Order: sequence, then structure tokens, then C-alpha cells
Amino acid sequence: MSFQAYLDTIEKKTGLTPRELVDKASEKGFGPGTKAGPILAWLKEDFDLGRGHGMALVHVITKGPEISDKHVGTGGSHADASATLWLDGAATNPDR
Repeated sequence: MSFQAYLDTIEKKTGLTPRELVDKASEKGFGPGTKAGPILAWLKEDFDLGRGHGMALVHVITKGPEISDKHVGTGGSHADASATLWLDGAATNPDR
């Protein structure tokens, strides 16, 4: 599953875009420098997200939407279309 696919699935499950979840995380005091554990616990408790999906959000919350270009354009199952993740909802993603 690609990084973007994780975020799209999170949106389907929670009804919130990744950007809305990043904003909620910020309201709770989570951001750069926050360890994964507290964010994962919050995501599990409030949104019933497992570790895999939670870690995708941990990256975005703590490091922003930029990812390594390792899988960009590779065509594999983990391939992402861009090294910048789309946070504003799957329906508005220009790469779809």
C-alpha cells in the first residue's frame, strides 16, 4: 500500500481529511519533536486507527507531507505518484 493510499483509507475510516487530522493533532499539542507513542495512542483511542495507518499520520504530523522519493513513480504496490502527500482529501487530489 502506498503512503498516499494509507492516508486515503484513513479519510474513509474517520471521515476527516489528513489535513483535518493534522490540525486536530496540533490542537492536542502534537507536532515536530513529538514521539510516535502518544500520537498512536490518541489515534487509536479517538479514531480506532491501527499502527500502520497511525504511523502514516505520525509522519505527516511530525515531519510534514514530504516523503522520500524512493517509491515515487516505481509502479510497484508501494509506489506514490509524488514525493508530496496530498492532505486535502482524496476527492480533490489532482493525481487521481
